[in-house]
Amino acid sequence: MRVQHPIEVPTAKRRYFNWLVISALLILAGFAGFYFYSKQAPSSAKEAKAGRWHKEDNTPVVVSIVTAQQADFPVYLNGLGTVVPLKNVVVRSRVEGELINVAFSEGQLVSEGNLLAEIDPRPFQIALQQAQGQLMRDEALLSNAKIDLVRYQTLLSQDSISGQQTKTQEALVAQYQGVVEMDKAQVNNAKLQLNYAKITAPISGRVGLRQLDQGNIVHTNDANGLVVITQMQPISVVFTLPEDKVQDVVAHWHSGKSMSVDAFDRSGGKKLATGKLLALDNQIDAATGTLKLKAQFDNNEHALFANQFVNIKMHTQTLSNAIQVPSNAIQHDTQGAFVYVVSSEKNDKKVEIRRVTVGDEDNGNVVVLSGLAVSESVVTSGIDKLREGSIIDIAQKDGQAIAPNPDAPKPSGKSHKKDHS
Repeated sequence: MRVQHPIEVPTAKRRYFNWLVISALLILAGFAGFYFYSKQAPSSAKEAKAGRWHKEDNTPVVVSIVTAQQADFPVYLNGLGTVVPLKNVVVRSRVEGELINVAFSEGQLVSEGNLLAEIDPRPFQIALQQAQGQLMRDEALLSNAKIDLVRYQTLLSQDSISGQQTKTQEALVAQYQGVVEMDKAQVNNAKLQLNYAKITAPISGRVGLRQLDQGNIVHTNDANGLVVITQMQPISVVFTLPEDKVQDVVAHWHSGKSMSVDAFDRSGGKKLATGKLLALDNQIDAATGTLKLKAQFDNNEHALFANQFVNIKMHTQTLSNAIQVPSNAIQHDTQGAFVYVVSSEKNDKKVEIRRVTVGDEDNGNVVVLSGLAVSESVVTSGIDKLREGSIIDIAQKDGQAIAPNPDAPKPSGKSHKKDHS
């Protein structure tokens, strides 16, 4: 059996409370709407009629301008590179023994032939003495065999001895001669081993950190060797350029003209060294779409180190009498590049949009190939507030501050506020 609950009928007091809450909410909503409308409403009927609540067309925009200049413009190609030494040698011992002397300091510049280390020479001196003694003994045997051969030849001429005995003695002399030659080779080898006990620099360059200390037993198969010598002067840089720039480089390369290359640090702000292009690779890397090139630097200041990352700027050509403007003056839209050019109309300075064709860019400047004449002024700052025909107030020209124009129209009321519509 279902139990039916009685429906609660709101009392007059409850209904009165509900209507009071609703009325209060409506009043608050009205006040909020009025406040918002008063903030957005036009300050005058004239503005409302024109549809411009917060902006006047004659309000000047404060800008900075720069005059287009004409001068020679060097064209550079930019790339990323790594410093690679022309020679990098791991110094290893050719003989084994105790290291008794380390004759270099870590990081020292050495010349080819300088003494680096010494291994205990006594075992090699003894081996040399043995080889020299063996040579002396065999030379004595050879001398005696030669004397006997002369006597046998004399007896043979007197028919007092058989020819076979003489031939045997000649063979014995030749045998001793061979033994003596072997002994001489043994002596030379012992001298060479003794010479290897002194380890000298195979190239000129800077030594790194030593891998063995005095007192260690040196082996010919030590993986790290004794020390690494890196040639510092000259030194090379291997860098890459995009494949779409290859044809320009190849054209200048085959012309036989020397191509200057500048190396900058990782940030690109500090110039480290200047060199010249040395070689081009014979193929483009299909994975990266780049070509490898090698440049050589004298590195007189020792600013470049092996495996150092550098930014490369390679000079390819110089454009004569090129029109140049700062890079920040160039704007882009769906139709291409354009600039705001300053023009005068009565006492007002206005801007007009001018379509331009741009070329190479470097050091904050860009070449304008067409669309702009020398001595025309373009806007470089305050561009985001401009449109075709905007009136401007020039605050700075060519880096120099300009006094405010007293005849320029001043914004009135709240018309200077930014339009949020």
